[in-house]
Amino acid sequence: MITHNKFTAAMLSAGLLLMTACQNSGSNEKTGKADSSASAAAPQAISMTAGSASPEFKDAKLGIASVKAEKLGNDSAKVVFNFTVQNYELKKQTDDAGGKLCNNSAKGQHIHFILDNKPYVALYEPTDTVKLANNSEHYLMAFLSRSYHESLKNPGAALVYHFKIDEKGGLKKLDDPKTPMVFYSRPKGDYIGKDTANVLLDFYVWNATLAADGNKVKADIHSAGGKDTSIMIGDWKANMLHGLGMGKSTIKLSLVDKDGKAIDGINTSVSREFNLAAQEPMK
Repeated sequence: MITHNKFTAAMLSAGLLLMTACQNSGSNEKTGKADSSASAAAPQAISMTAGSASPEFKDAKLGIASVKAEKLGNDSAKVVFNFTVQNYELKKQTDDAGGKLCNNSAKGQHIHFILDNKPYVALYEPTDTVKLANNSEHYLMAFLSRSYHESLKNPGAALVYHFKIDEKGGLKKLDDPKTPMVFYSRPKGDYIGKDTANVLLDFYVWNATLAADGNKVKADIHSAGGKDTSIMIGDWKANMLHGLGMGKSTIKLSLVDKDGKAIDGINTSVSREFNLAAQEPMK
């Protein structure tokens, strides 16, 4: 027979065990917060949608008026690029900029100046000056851009300039490239607040045609939101990325053939890091 004292002790022991089990399965006693391992929300999946149709500038053309190099000291040169722009107005807001709901330049339409597949410089005047090392080879991609950074993809709106700076700081024009290439444009830099909802993915292919049954651009996305995604792009047009999450993300673009095999060559693969934040200051 269980005595009254033994019965009471048993009941107290069972109650303590029950309280401990409830604490372990629910909230933290000290913080009042739910256990993160049980309640943390799953990261949002990355998705891509086609951008809305943009104004066409079929007659717009970009050319090179001159490229000149000037020796700087014993190991580098100053190189000045002057461009020609026809049937396109730099520094003007593209007509549909207000409805794109993505990052837009307050300075208007411009030229994307991409040297050696590094992050582009936006040119609002048709000229740029760079410092380059002697005895170095370079590829310049330049194209006309709408104010919201979407490239003009019609013939004549872009160019590739292949050149070398010799050991004396002089410039030598090299043969135009004939092999397929891809140049990274957007996303780039920092996105804050409303600009994080629709992030433009845009690039420029050269000496290549994309198709569902042909060459493609493979986008490998490593997002701050914890989702890694690979997307095959067989239609060369602007797209919008969603669900990247706040923080730093990385995109690697690669040219691949119809079987998904990487295409070898110069400027066939490029990576870029960019940052999203809900508000300033960015962390």
